[in-house]
Amino acid sequence: MEKVTGNFFSNEYESLEMLADLISEELECPITIEDDNHRIIAYSRHEDEVDPVRIATIMRRRVPENVINSLWKVGAIPRLFETEEPVVVPRIDQVGIRERVAISVRKNKEVVGFIWAHPSKPFDEQKIIILQEAAKAVKNQLIQRQKQKTETEKNYEELFWKLLTGHFTRLRDLEQVNERYNLVLKGMMTVVIVDFLQPVNRSVERQTNYLVETMQQLPIIARTFDNGQLILLVRLPEKEKDQALSDFINNLIGKIKERQNISGIVAASGSMTDNPLALARSYQEALYVLKVKQQFPSAAASIFRYEKLGVFQFIEDLAVIRKRSGYQNLAIEKLSQYDDNHHANLQETIFTFLQYDGNMNDAAKALHIHANTLAYRLKRISEIADINLKDANQKMTLYLDLLIKQLEEENL
Repeated sequence: MEKVTGNFFSNEYESLEMLADLISEELECPITIEDDNHRIIAYSRHEDEVDPVRIATIMRRRVPENVINSLWKVGAIPRLFETEEPVVVPRIDQVGIRERVAISVRKNKEVVGFIWAHPSKPFDEQKIIILQEAAKAVKNQLIQRQKQKTETEKNYEELFWKLLTGHFTRLRDLEQVNERYNLVLKGMMTVVIVDFLQPVNRSVERQTNYLVETMQQLPIIARTFDNGQLILLVRLPEKEKDQALSDFINNLIGKIKERQNISGIVAASGSMTDNPLALARSYQEALYVLKVKQQFPSAAASIFRYEKLGVFQFIEDLAVIRKRSGYQNLAIEKLSQYDDNHHANLQETIFTFLQYDGNMNDAAKALHIHANTLAYRLKRISEIADINLKDANQKMTLYLDLLIKQLEEENL
């Protein structure tokens, strides 16, 4: 067969579906065209036997998340982002994928989509060239779609910021403005903030947006970046909302760390609400959770949600009351003096013990000491500070004052 060269797909096409069918005919296998977030844009007819993943992808109009994760693990998607050359994707039995050949569609160096071929036998050089020419033909169509998408996102960002800043006071006014944007502001919602703790470049934004789009755990109503923070408006399921939100946040942070090699990220969410006018409060609450996590990096490390802050919700108010009254906790002063004189860490010991609600094993594990050693230290703490660790009132007061002390040291 004569080698194919030049602009193989040079004509105008009525639709991407027509182009997908033409590519399929030339490559003699089914073809799927996706956007940069693995949503199906077009696909060819498939007369031959096709693997179940392609069927599921077409039915759902997007690639299933477990398939995307598998493609990341075998290195297929990272390779597609790195190279303009076709990539052979091996068979992945765990998710039912047969061998594929894929190529990224690019505008300059930026990926705007993908073409996936499902051959029954390996491609020869001629078909590789056809696939490369197909990527060029698909490019213009996907660029136009991406431009429309970008404009839509820019438009809804304005409405999103108005929601976050409490611009609307009447639901009727919000609904009237939202007619132009069509954000689905129904059901239980919450604001989630992912703080990178540093400025992020365009590449990080693009990769994070890709990750959010492909996770599929919870519906994302709106999103935007602001000074190193990814702000999301998330819709929650009807049941097990708490667990679904925790899983989403943990999964998102884990994947950002894994795929982008970025650590130190913190995340927070505000209260859940079915009232769009209350989203400004949810946003402020999420910001407050981030502030608490910065003030108490150890004690608040595992807290994501505002509702789970407990005493941290009003610790600043308590600190103000203590400061105004001039009160000093004598037990803490005695422990502090003992620590200074003996190079000990009794304050850390009692704080950890109280933080773990008196659980000896958990507290000892956190302190990296034996439970017997902890028991001895607690006895010394009771003697030195003259406190009864079986008195709930004394323990709570001591815990709050230790938190206030940490807060004051943070503000120095």
